[in-house]
Amino acid sequence: MYPISAVVGQEKMLRALILNTINPSIGGVLIRGQKGTAKSTAVRGIAEILPEIEIVEGCKFNCDPADPENLCWECMGKRSKGTLRILKRQMKVVDLPVGATEDRVVGSLDIEKAVRQGVQAFDPGILAQANRGILYVDEINLLDDFVVDALLDAAAMGVNTVEREGVSVSHPANFIIVGSMNPEEGELRPQLLDRIALQVEVTGIYDVEQRIEIVERRNRFNEDPKMFMREFESEQEKLRSKILKAMQLLPKVTTTRDNLRTIAEICIVFNVDGHRADIMIERTARTNAAYEGRERITNDDIIEAAEMVLPHRMRKRPFEEEEFSADQLRAVVEGNL
Repeated sequence: MYPISAVVGQEKMLRALILNTINPSIGGVLIRGQKGTAKSTAVRGIAEILPEIEIVEGCKFNCDPADPENLCWECMGKRSKGTLRILKRQMKVVDLPVGATEDRVVGSLDIEKAVRQGVQAFDPGILAQANRGILYVDEINLLDDFVVDALLDAAAMGVNTVEREGVSVSHPANFIIVGSMNPEEGELRPQLLDRIALQVEVTGIYDVEQRIEIVERRNRFNEDPKMFMREFESEQEKLRSKILKAMQLLPKVTTTRDNLRTIAEICIVFNVDGHRADIMIERTARTNAAYEGRERITNDDIIEAAEMVLPHRMRKRPFEEEEFSADQLRAVVEGNL
């Protein structure tokens, strides 16, 4: 696995991924950009630095033993019998292939078995594997409609429900959606776009030295992956440590009423629909402050968060492509607009 700390440039993409790792309630990230800009490399690389979580031993759905109300039926049975055992493992990145069938995504239910065995006839799918982890969808804009509908339902409820001929099975499905796409191949459905909190644009790097470094690092990785990973192990460990410290600090980070007023003014000026943007900017700014080791958010945290939350939420007027302006954003925050 190519180390995420070895990715050259693309700081905003890396920051968006790290903030979602620290605070899964942010709600995911969409990475838009040309091919060959390290989108997939970064997402798969973050798997190496994800924190550990507690799960119920043997659970197909990675149930959280500290959340008894949302245990699956098997874990509820173990809990009532006193046989529920806890183990720790790293959060996972689970791939959702563009061409996956509905049964592969949501799980399959054998009706004949269900009549005889009940919920035991359910064969879990990708959404079960991704519970309490990262669900990565490359080319997310090319997903079939039935998969998009399943993702929207699970993202809204935190539960995946499969119904076949009057038989219904549900299981927990809380995951961080990370999608990547090349906008030249088509746009994302607005309903799914609204459910993904952050958006970042990635482009090719135009600095000569950085481009040379990209090629040299990739060659070293291809020649001896283990040696290359050892070379970056100290950087990886620093990043892991910083993420863990941020997770511990996050509950202590406070948002003032003035911060909330600034966020509200931004959302009004940038003409966004609803109030989801306000909530996501506050949540992301708070997480960014924790990542930087601070207990209070600053205007810079708000600006950094808004730059990732707003661009895909601005209301478009008929026949007009409204562009996001970072300068206008800073002017609002500094009270000059």
